[in-house]
Amino acid sequence: MSRPLLLSLSVLATTLILSLAIGSVFIPPAELWNIVRGVGESTFTFIVWQIRLPRTILIALAGAALGGSGAAYQGIFRNPLADPFLIGVASGAGLGAVIAMSIQWPYSFWGLMAIPLASFLAALLTVAIVYNLARVGRTVPTTNLILAGVAFSSFATSLTSFLMIRSTSEVRRALGWLLGGISLTGWDSVLSLLPYLAFGLGGLLLSGHALNLLQFGDDQAQQLGLNVTRARAFVLAAASLTTAAAVAFAGIIGFIGLVVPHIVRMWFGADYRRVIPLSILGGASALLVSDVIARVVLAPQELPVGIVTAMVGAPFFLWVLRRAKNQGYW
Repeated sequence: MSRPLLLSLSVLATTLILSLAIGSVFIPPAELWNIVRGVGESTFTFIVWQIRLPRTILIALAGAALGGSGAAYQGIFRNPLADPFLIGVASGAGLGAVIAMSIQWPYSFWGLMAIPLASFLAALLTVAIVYNLARVGRTVPTTNLILAGVAFSSFATSLTSFLMIRSTSEVRRALGWLLGGISLTGWDSVLSLLPYLAFGLGGLLLSGHALNLLQFGDDQAQQLGLNVTRARAFVLAAASLTTAAAVAFAGIIGFIGLVVPHIVRMWFGADYRRVIPLSILGGASALLVSDVIARVVLAPQELPVGIVTAMVGAPFFLWVLRRAKNQGYW
């Protein structure tokens, strides 16, 4: 096992323990070990297994999805300022969630899953619309894809704002979700999220070589034997699938997909066969740390985790922008 991978796994293990231990009730690490062994105190055992552990896993999976898809998007567009929401996935998902919130669903499994399901379907529909709008013949130019994403994102955001104004009773709930408020927890949410991430992240892990070739430009990548159109479509589909799943279950959480891959490339190099898995692990760790901060900074009140990631990520984004301006994108 390589040193960067071992370091990333160690950091992830530490953040998992912190997430399980810290909350309205602090659980010492020794007690966590007793719970794992099956000899822990019953109240703590219930809190860990039924409340904190599924939430921790859900947050880690969402962070992994955002980190991995962020690295993939930056590789596709050959731009360190790209992020998982560049082509309108977040705006489409937000629109789907707000539409679902405006309907009075019964308090059942499918009623609880209506919001993430609507968000996920809307996000995938957004990607399909943007991709078809950007298509020119059999090719999809990168510039067209970005412009189509920006245009559709503005449309979806304006429609979301209109629905929130009309549905005043759901404004607070919708606003919390749009800021990354993780309202759905429990093992059902984790099990529902896993299949999407298995396919999406699996596809991204297989795309490292293709992303490396794309860094040379389309013409040279084609000369090296890569089917550029097919490779770009495959990576875009896998990245969009993981992003849509993360947004559907965790809300809109910015900057993880921008910051984490950039740090990975700075520390460990630009080989995407390494960047993708390290960004997946780093995204999980970063979001877990952000969630812990969101829980304790105004305790007992809990901040939406998207606020924490934005407060940290926005200054970093400005630094990356300045660095890109002075040195070029890559």
